[in-house]
Amino acid sequence: MGPIHTLLSLGLLLGASSAAPHSAGSRPFDAALQERQASPDRVTVDLGYEVYRGVSNASTGLTTWKGIRFAAAPVGDLRWQAPQPPSSNRTGTIQANAFGPTCPQSSFASPVLPNENGNEDCLFLNVYAPSNASNLPVFVYIHGGGYGLGSGRQDMTSLINTNNNDFIAVVIQYRLGAFGFLSSDEVFRNGVVNAGILDQHFALQWVQSYISMFGGNASQVTIGGESAGAGSVMLQDLAYGGTQGTSLFRNTFSASPYLPMQYGYKDFVPSQSYYAFATAAGCPPTYAYGNSSQSIFRCLVAASSQKLQNASFVVSASGVFGTWGFLPVTDGVFIQQLPSQQLLQKQLNGQHLLVGNDANEGPLFTPQNITTEADLLAWLRLTFPLFTNDDIAKVLLYYPSTNASVDPMALDFATNGVSGPTALNESQVGSGQQQRADNIYAETSFVCPSYWMAEAYSDRGRASYRYQYSVPLATHGTDLTAYFGPVLPNQPADFERAFMQILGNFVVRDNPSISADVANGARASNPSAPNPATNWPPYSNFAPYQINLNTTGGTPYQAQPLGAPFNVTQYANATNDITLVNAYTWEGGRGYRCDFWRSVAAIVPE
Repeated sequence: MGPIHTLLSLGLLLGASSAAPHSAGSRPFDAALQERQASPDRVTVDLGYEVYRGVSNASTGLTTWKGIRFAAAPVGDLRWQAPQPPSSNRTGTIQANAFGPTCPQSSFASPVLPNENGNEDCLFLNVYAPSNASNLPVFVYIHGGGYGLGSGRQDMTSLINTNNNDFIAVVIQYRLGAFGFLSSDEVFRNGVVNAGILDQHFALQWVQSYISMFGGNASQVTIGGESAGAGSVMLQDLAYGGTQGTSLFRNTFSASPYLPMQYGYKDFVPSQSYYAFATAAGCPPTYAYGNSSQSIFRCLVAASSQKLQNASFVVSASGVFGTWGFLPVTDGVFIQQLPSQQLLQKQLNGQHLLVGNDANEGPLFTPQNITTEADLLAWLRLTFPLFTNDDIAKVLLYYPSTNASVDPMALDFATNGVSGPTALNESQVGSGQQQRADNIYAETSFVCPSYWMAEAYSDRGRASYRYQYSVPLATHGTDLTAYFGPVLPNQPADFERAFMQILGNFVVRDNPSISADVANGARASNPSAPNPATNWPPYSNFAPYQINLNTTGGTPYQAQPLGAPFNVTQYANATNDITLVNAYTWEGGRGYRCDFWRSVAAIVPE
């Protein structure tokens, strides 16, 4: 778990040389707003500090503004500092017709995804608004990518159009890799840790200050994300000990919330990553001894962007397979506890939650060569270095196996979650010990956090709604196209419409329930038949229900999606199969296993 820090002053967290992040309800942009001038038309928006002209599209009914700066460039002396308001630039109207540059990228330790150069000046966002928008609900999307990859270029057009243009969407960017998540005692004292999370928070404050100028209602904001974006949403839910209430957002959408090991900001792991990064950037620990007037931190601040990007690549690629080099940490102020423990205490921001996971989250991040129990034990010891032999024995008890090795001739298949083989030992991409490992990773990193979030929002005037995305092949991230588009061949139009309206109804009405004809789909034999998604039951400990989003029938075809080690059977032209299930007993008692992981959170830590 790492130390749970007591609440410190913002000045101590940020260091004397940096400005404190703005707390709940504050408006860091008010001065710029006072300079605002009346807009001459509906596509030109004067933000006070800059003027932007958007692009209207008659066929979609949307006006988009791309590349809006929401914070000053975090370069030079602003590296590893809290985000700052943009400087005034009123020399002319900026044509908001192109995305801003992406942030520097750092992949996880894997040969699958490449590292890519980016631009440190990347704190931009994009707005998608109906052309006649007036006081509409707002959906703010935070991209995923393990806190090291991704950008704010997700297109929101299909999602908004499918929901009758009933809301506005904002897509943000934030610092990634070492630029956003470098952490150590020295960073803490001279700047900020969790800079990328603070960028997100700053963007949410921007929305509060400016979204009304685009036709949005700042009191009806939903924040959402997938994977690390969903993990980021979780951390915004927990920000400042959950003391912000609904001042920045009302609702939370969290798809496969990624919860990696979260150490204290000056614990061994983040500190070693800091020193490895400094060494790779030409600022090794010995540097400070020979340059008494300049610390390692100041050396990094003065280094070239390319040198820092290369150093971020090196450290990120050097870890255990499936891990990322730079991640959020417990800082004692913004992130005060381990998420598993704060969620248990129900210390939360926001009011309503829509949360879910994919059926088979693990293969992309798990070595696909685990064939014996000895292989599994070796992987467990590497993945959970703080576990004793007794702890590992408990893991094996909660994750029993029905066979000692994988039969390469066996036909892998998707489980139904209720009867027969379960995700403990079987999926479309693995069986036996391999699936055992895949499922352990899936549940610790994505699935159980979604359970803990659902429980946390289940009372005290709040409401949570759970789902699982199960359309074959439901590996990590395959749900994205189902609610954003363009759909894959295994995602029929009826299913896309249903999932998009689930999300849209949650944004607009605080409830994901959809009509029977949408839930069943136009191709169903009886589209008006009763469907549990028409009256989606809130999740609770005494009634732990979830909606299982799946399809049935269709024409089989072979494909190899991301995360699958080989071609698998999928189905085109299928029909919707949306059912209500017990999340606690699902997949051989998944709820019990998530209770176990929370009981050992201190040594995971998460």
